[in-house]
Amino acid sequence: MTDSASGTPRPGRQHPDQPRADLTDADAPVLVLANAAAGSADDAEVTAVLRRLRELSDVEVAVPGPDGELAELVSGAAGRSVVVVGGDGSLNAVLQAMVERDVLATAGPLGLVPMGTGNDFARGHGIPLDPGRAVEVALTGPTRPMGLLHDDQGRVVVNVVHVGVAAEATAYAREVKGVLGRTGYLLGAVRAGIGARGWRLRLLVDGEVVLDGASRTLMVSVALGSSVGGGTPVAPTATPDDELADVVVCTATGWASRLAFARDLRAGRHLERADVRLLRGRRVQVEAVAEDTFRVNADGDLVGRRRHSTWTLQPRAWCVRTAG
Repeated sequence: MTDSASGTPRPGRQHPDQPRADLTDADAPVLVLANAAAGSADDAEVTAVLRRLRELSDVEVAVPGPDGELAELVSGAAGRSVVVVGGDGSLNAVLQAMVERDVLATAGPLGLVPMGTGNDFARGHGIPLDPGRAVEVALTGPTRPMGLLHDDQGRVVVNVVHVGVAAEATAYAREVKGVLGRTGYLLGAVRAGIGARGWRLRLLVDGEVVLDGASRTLMVSVALGSSVGGGTPVAPTATPDDELADVVVCTATGWASRLAFARDLRAGRHLERADVRLLRGRRVQVEAVAEDTFRVNADGDLVGRRRHSTWTLQPRAWCVRTAG
């Protein structure tokens, strides 16, 4: 489903349907934004990555702190390459700040050295998970245009946003993630799956009603990338080149069907199920019916409870360096 009149955001001066030019100033040092607390990465690993970046290129390294420091740092990204050292949440935060400061259209390509817990963006976009190899790709790899989802409250999504059981799983996983790492995602999913009874949701994709809220829905995922939670293939057919978001809807709410869905999701077979639908589009609207609200998980982080949300795809919004 596509809707050419869907109101796609157009931040900055770059038209979303045009290829982005390489605006990099070759004389400007690469801006490196490092999250020393990214997922399971420890200080020694981050230090080694930063040392290697300095060996290979002229870089300016910054470790953003609280209170808006990241927004101030990305203000200087215009005309420069940027390397993010961290996980999906770190990448999301950098792109969010670049959108808010209106520098995304004028910045050079972004590189990513994945040092988070799940690293699902890297998994789905040809970025090595080995930090040593990822450093070289982040500095010199070929660029690929990427889409970006914008919601109606000003937040961006780089990889996948969830409504329903997957967001509940994140809430539970947060309690043990620091101790158990990726295992925390699995435990969170099990706990959420046991208690979930579904949500009454109205869902529209490019203006067409997919769910009317008359019955309960277990999960709605809007995906640009293919995996979540450290490799679970929630949207295995998602590609960065079709300029559409994949929308995965599961209506399995009975005890047995929830267990079967969880098993098939982990194995990447869930799209074969009768209670799972796959749609594609550029504008996705979700609204809670009656008194229900729903949690939202964007790129692995909870962004609160809502009664309604709209996500709109901006194609070719930014460029990332990949392994080719």
